Amino acid sequence: MKKLFFTICILFSLTSAMWVVDFPQAEIKSESVKAKLYLPDAQQGFYQGTRFDWSGVIASLEYQGHQYFSQWFEKYDPKVHESATGPVEEFTVLGYDEAKAGDTFLKIGVGALRKPDDSKYFFAKYYDIVDPGKWTVNKKADRIEFTHELKDAAGYSYIYRKTVRLIKGKPQLVLEHSLKNTGKKAISTSVYNHNFFTIDNEPTGPGIEVKFPFNVQAAGSTRGFGDMVLAGNNKITYTRLLNKGEQVFSSGLEGFGTTAKDYDFRIENRKTGAGVRITSDQSIQKIVYWACSTTSCPEPYIAVNAEPGQEVKWKINYDFYTFPKTASTN
Repeated sequence: MKKLFFTICILFSLTSAMWVVDFPQAEIKSESVKAKLYLPDAQQGFYQGTRFDWSGVIASLEYQGHQYFSQWFEKYDPKVHESATGPVEEFTVLGYDEAKAGDTFLKIGVGALRKPDDSKYFFAKYYDIVDPGKWTVNKKADRIEFTHELKDAAGYSYIYRKTVRLIKGKPQLVLEHSLKNTGKKAISTSVYNHNFFTIDNEPTGPGIEVKFPFNVQAAGSTRGFGDMVLAGNNKITYTRLLNKGEQVFSSGLEGFGTTAKDYDFRIENRKTGAGVRITSDQSIQKIVYWACSTTSCPEPYIAVNAEPGQEVKWKINYDFYTFPKTASTN
């Protein structure tokens, strides 16, 4: 009987493990880039939190033998706000301040959420999803098209489309967005990309550089920069490795202008010679910067405003490249 019980436990554990890793997913490929994406799913999706847009969670992306995305966090829970990988995006909330306790508010790309009490909105908190809206996913060899439709969520209605596309003949990934306001209330929000890059799993330290087209300065609320993180000369660098549990943060990098040409960042792993350039057709509203021991994240915000009946569009480009390694990094 004990052997039978032990065998049943083992089988149950193996079955559970298989279910855990069997997330809905799809792959896309071009001549030089291949990527794996997790797909939206309220029951079995890799990400089920209420912070980030559920579309476009990229589990891995490979270019010329270099890996650009992976799991950067230690403990995984599908409903924890940071259990997301890749260039995931977050929209600021709509209707939260106006809602009473028990009423709903809106998070684009997530759904209508319940406001539990009169406390201020906190991005790291999980909020009950009252209406997840309708997700439609169209998978093709070189792209995945996501559509999220939500009706009368806290008085807002929209059709949000996002295409994750690999470009033929280029080592480039493009995120194409559109948001159509199908309701009666104007939509006025911001969206940023967290950019959870883990290039070749290089730890955060002197081997990583983040470059800008302007003389970047750390301003606003800062935490942990000190003499460990240097901002200036058009880049952010590290003087030493970040230890496990250490974080650095700036609520507002400065130096950028009012045109789209300053939405232009490069993240490079100097040890392995792999980099990525990130550009957009939109101007920057603000830039938050956050890093821990496994990832360095410039978080550029753009404004998104749509009157009733209006559709707005924007895109973000990721160009992958290699360069000679720098052997002197510590």
